[in-house]
Amino acid sequence: MDKLIEWLLEGDPWVVYRTRLDLLNQPETTPDVIKSRNELINHPKIKTILKEVQNWPGTVLSSHKSANQTYHKLSFLADIGMNKNDAPIKQVIQKIFEHQSKEGPFQLPMNIPQHFGGSGKDEWAWALCDAPVILYSLIKFGLGEDAKIKSAVKYLTNLVSDNGWHCIVSKELGKFRGPGRKDDPCPYATFVMLKMLVLLNEYKRSKETLLGANCLLDLWENSKKLHPYMFYMGTDFRKIKAPYIWYDLLHVLDLLTQIDSIKKDKRLIEMTETLKSKSDKEGKFTPESEYKAWKDWDFGQKKCPSRWVTFLSLRILKRFKV
Repeated sequence: MDKLIEWLLEGDPWVVYRTRLDLLNQPETTPDVIKSRNELINHPKIKTILKEVQNWPGTVLSSHKSANQTYHKLSFLADIGMNKNDAPIKQVIQKIFEHQSKEGPFQLPMNIPQHFGGSGKDEWAWALCDAPVILYSLIKFGLGEDAKIKSAVKYLTNLVSDNGWHCIVSKELGKFRGPGRKDDPCPYATFVMLKMLVLLNEYKRSKETLLGANCLLDLWENSKKLHPYMFYMGTDFRKIKAPYIWYDLLHVLDLLTQIDSIKKDKRLIEMTETLKSKSDKEGKFTPESEYKAWKDWDFGQKKCPSRWVTFLSLRILKRFKV
């Protein structure tokens, strides 16, 4: 493990920064941690993403799965440790707050064709597969106690059903709904709702969180026969990849291993063992799938071990042991 940590500490500054904080438990005030964070903020790749997200909200949303979407890149910045006190992030937050719906969730520009139930026009709206992701980022940036955030979280949480969160969109999107039975839970909507809720102390152990977690574990247990809204937990799901954008093994495990009450669940143990089996003899992890939009990053290829994917995997395994 010492050699593995040394290898991680030779990586990009976001790998070094998160390794020091999450694997070595070094305080934020430690000189080495401060140094790695400064290097992170000033890295050309991070500056490029910051420039993109400052053009919030970016292009009109056409696919929630697209790795090019600005709100996914915002989430990555939250994951590596940027916060509301960083000047570029502060500017983006102000732009996000300009478009809060009457219900509470923040909106993105979308265009849903009429044949899918929408208006066919560009309009500000939200869906349960994007609103929680934006809130997740805002909470990670340090805005969890903001009244606007709290109202949005409460509204979305109350949309839960007895089997998870369904495919739900704002009124602006008309009758749009994903490809599935309306009474089925949407795996991705349920997942991103949980990802948001586990950040908040008042929800981390709530009945809604446990209900959603059991929904995802049940889908894993019955992955050969349950595919609501065409979300599968098959071969592609089990390929490890980064950054965290869609519905896949590494992303889902990163969430579920933060919920203490399910850590002894045999289904979660099985998922974790699946991840462990993917390491090489040195304990490193190689991406098995990639996003073309991130091809210039160490995790944007499938040929050799990635420090970022290895870090994410080790953090999951470390949480599971606690």
